[in-house]
This record gives sequence, structure tokens and C-alpha cells, in this order.
Amino acid sequence: MTQRITILPESLTNKIAAGEVVERPASVIKELVENALDAGATDVVVEISSGGRRRIRVTDNGHGMSREDALLSLERHATSKIRSDKDLESILTLGFRGEALPSIASVSRFTLASREPSSLEGTEISIEGGRVREVKACGMAPGTVITVEQLFFNIPARLKFMKSAETETGHVGDVMARLAVSRPDVAFACVSDERDLLRVQRSDLQRRLAQVVGRDSSAHLYELSGSSEDVTISGFVCGPALARSGLQSIYTYINGRFVRDKVVQHALMQAYRGVIDRGRYPVVALFIQLPPGEVDVNVHPTKHEVRFRRQSFVHDALQATVAEVLGRSPWLSAPVARPLPAPAPTGQAYRERIAAAAQTSLAMPPRRDFSGYREPLDTVRSSAAPAPAVTLAAANLAVSEPETPFQLQPAAAAPVDYFSSLSVIGQFHSEYILCQSGTDLVIIDQHAASERVAYQRLKQQCISGAVESQRLLFPETVELTFSEVAVAQRFHAELSGIGFELEPFGGATLMVAAVPRLADGGNAITLVREILSDLLQLGTSAAFQELLDGLLARIACHSVVRGVHPLEGRQIGELLRSMDETEFAASCPHGRPVSHVITLAGLEKIFKRT
Repeated sequence: MTQRITILPESLTNKIAAGEVVERPASVIKELVENALDAGATDVVVEISSGGRRRIRVTDNGHGMSREDALLSLERHATSKIRSDKDLESILTLGFRGEALPSIASVSRFTLASREPSSLEGTEISIEGGRVREVKACGMAPGTVITVEQLFFNIPARLKFMKSAETETGHVGDVMARLAVSRPDVAFACVSDERDLLRVQRSDLQRRLAQVVGRDSSAHLYELSGSSEDVTISGFVCGPALARSGLQSIYTYINGRFVRDKVVQHALMQAYRGVIDRGRYPVVALFIQLPPGEVDVNVHPTKHEVRFRRQSFVHDALQATVAEVLGRSPWLSAPVARPLPAPAPTGQAYRERIAAAAQTSLAMPPRRDFSGYREPLDTVRSSAAPAPAVTLAAANLAVSEPETPFQLQPAAAAPVDYFSSLSVIGQFHSEYILCQSGTDLVIIDQHAASERVAYQRLKQQCISGAVESQRLLFPETVELTFSEVAVAQRFHAELSGIGFELEPFGGATLMVAAVPRLADGGNAITLVREILSDLLQLGTSAAFQELLDGLLARIACHSVVRGVHPLEGRQIGELLRSMDETEFAASCPHGRPVSHVITLAGLEKIFKRT
């Protein structure tokens, strides 16, 4: 009988496993730099050639390895970071699988040199395609130097899918930016073909953000912090002016690890609903700190995916923290200090992209506190010195501390009467209100402003349970699926709270006895079907809230002034006062801006007076 099943040779299994960890040069650098950070490095230098396809070298000043540990580190599933299955519940390091080094070594020409501070000499190991070629002693500074050459030289199928050197360099820059922001206490340098791609000193988070994001973008970032039981959230969020067209500018960190998580993304978009347009995405940089047992990072070899033990709790805490800052519309207040110092040189491929985070401790206050709004990121001490340019050679790891500490001024409270304090000039085209604020011209869209006020009032009615219900003279029946009937029963209280009365009529049929008074006259049956259908797909109260907000936004839009509509001075004054009492006052419920500011300097530039 022919034997069909065979055991694959080790060289082949190593290449298969490497495909999960090593996607491109950027993923190699991510794994090596994370190992350096776990080793306590405070200076990391990355050098690449041809986008990393030809050569990658990562040098750090961590604790290094002995000869025995260096050889063991190249064995699969050999690691110093966990010892037993219980350790998987309390992972605090960036790496723990013991797969990165052997996987990289199996698909490249690989050299590892490492020395402990207590040792007189280091150890150098040369590997080609997973086979050890040479082990010898070497002279070197304490730390580790890893060189990866000709990546995928022994896997032509993978090699032909590599992108151009410019594209791969861009990916490397993105990875280095994320790592640099996550650890402002570490000096990073990245050199591409003998040209500085990134070089930053050890500093604090604010200065590191300015160096990576750039001065212009940092002016639209606002700091936040919040805590509730076992979750602490800190970082920066953007105002509407900085929204992007893609998801690539959402940067989130779980216990210091960069992740892409759908729960976190959904919470952010819920908080930004009504602040930015549909199809636009915010620039955010958030650190979420949880006890290790509350999050599972052992989901995928790349460690980009995580699972939360209490998913809904993390979702709601994040949404509330971000919404607290956005509700204050901090971008309406004028800057109170000079802009951030000019950033150090960064790579153009990622200069315009945000990667931000905050270092937080594991001390979790037991109480809920989401009132941590502080001033915009561009509020700094006027005495802060500009970041000095760094011109060290790529191999020199001596990166000095900044001479002047980077600090924020004490938080300045946002004005509570911003709109009502404006001097009204008049109306333009009976659609826009023209106002003056100091030397600024403020233009207000009266429909968007009125829509936001009406929407917030309707929302408050829902929260207080004061939404009026209109009973139908002739109740209507609606045929549904059994799953939709079950969803209607599950959300019976929420549906009743906005004026719907749905009663069982037998089988998979419901009777619609009442609808919200504000929705009376519309197609109530279609509305019920759409709500139940969406609730069936998502199955969470957050989904119901999203549908509810959309309904209230439509009602508000049709219940206020629209198009050309002259307003009396008394009506304008009342509208502005109402705006000061409204959360998210800077945008309408659909995310369109309420006001636009034209500075005197901008006008003088238009008329060529400057």
C-alpha cells in the first residue's frame, strides 16, 4: 500500500512558519526592534539598503546574550520571556513566542552578534537559510547587532511578490514611527541607503509626537485621559480639520503594543459620529492599559490582533473617554501659546501620518472618571528650546538627552460662552451668520447650528424618557423572521423608550400599535423592519444607539430652518446662546462643520497686504 502522508523536513516547516511572521522587511524590523526593547535597550539604530530587501541591520545597547543563550535563541520556540502556560495570562513583553529569530534566519543570510556587559568578548553566529555556518568570538560593545541580508533568497515565490524599494522603505518608516512614539524614553535612528529616515532623541511623549507627526498636524491634536475600574486610556485625538479618508491614521496601543482591533475602531467611530463626515476617519493615537489577564495577545503570530475578556466594557470606556473631549469642541478655542518646535527630519513616506501613544502605569483607580480633558497639544511653554538637529553617524548610539524638558502649560479652560460672546455683523444670503471674534471673522451655517441644537434636545428627551408616542388609529402588522421577533423582544425597552409599541401577534408577526410622534406620517413599518434587521446583524445596544441617533438626526434636519431663511437679531442671539449649551457644538449631527474662521492675517494675505 502506498504511503501518502509524510513528515515534512525541518527546513521546509521553518519556511512555512516564517511566512506567518516575516511578511516583508518592515515585519523583520518590527520583530527585531521589539526584541531590543524587551532587552532593555535605550538606543536603537536600524540601517536598511534597497528598502530592506538587500540588507537590514539592527543595533541596540540592551543587556545582550551569552554564547549559550545566543545559540538557544535561534531554536524554534526558545524564549526568555515565558516559562509555563500560566505565563500566557500575564504577558508584559512585546515578544514571547520564540519564533521571530529562527523564522528570519531560515529565509535569509543571517548574522547575530551579542555581548553581555559582564563579558570580555561577544559571540557571532552566521546562518544561511536556517543552517548554522559559523560560531566565533568577536569584539563589540555590549548589546546586540543583527544583520539580515538577501531576505527570501531561498524562497523565489515570496521574493517576486516584494514591492519596490521605495514602497518597502515607506513601510519601514511607518513601523519605526509607531515604535518610536510608543517608547519616547528610547532614542531611535533609521538610516535608508545612508540617508536619515528617522532620528529622534530620548524625550517625552509630546516632543516625540511633534517629531513624528509634524508641527502643522500636531496643532489639531488634543490630549485625553480617563480611567474606569481596570482600564486606563490616554493619548491624543484630532479635531475635524485633521480627518483623513482612510483607516491608516488610527493608531492604537494595548499595553504598549500596537494593534489593529475592530472593537477599538468601532468605539472610536461611535465617539466621532456627528463630528466628522461619513467616509472620513480621525487621526488618533491612544494607549489602552489593561491588566494582562484582561486581554489575550496570543491570537496571531504577528501579534497585531487581540481579544478582550470584557469586550463591551472596554468599548464603552473608550467611547466615553473620547466623547468627553470631543463634546467640549476644544478646537473652537484660540491657541494660547506658541506652536510646537520644528520637528527633527523624518521620512516623507510617513511624515504626514500619525502614530501616537502614551505610557501609562498598571495602577487602576476603582472609580469612573472620564473628565480628563486638557489643552491642545500645541500649548507649550514659550521658553521651550527647539529640538536640536541630530547628525550622529548611523553606527554611533550616543544620543543625548534634550537640554530643555518639553512641558505643557497648565490647562486653560475652554470658553463656555464662545458663540454668545461673538459680535454679530449680520446675515449673508439669509443662510450664514457673520460674526467677529477679536481679529477673526467667524462664519456660521445657521442650518447646521440649528440642526445640532434640535438634535441634542431630542437626544436629551430620549435619555429622560420624554419622547412622545403617537398611537395608530388602525394598528398595523408586520411579518418578520423568528430571529427578528426575538430581537424585538430583547430590545423592547429601548424601542418603547423612543415611542414604538410592538406587540406579539402570533408566530413571526408583530403588531405596531404606536410610533414616535415626530416620526408620525412616515413609513413606520419600513422603519421597524430596518431597525430590527440592523439589530439582528450587530446584536448590541450600541447598534440600536447608532440607529437611534440617525433617526433623531433626520428628524432634527427637517424640523429647523433650511435654505434661505432670514433671521431677526433676537433669533440669532438665541441660536448662539443655545449653541453654547450644546455638546459637539462645532458640527451638525451629520458631521458637517457649523462654523469657519477666517483670520485677519488670512484676509491680508488674500489682498496682498502682507
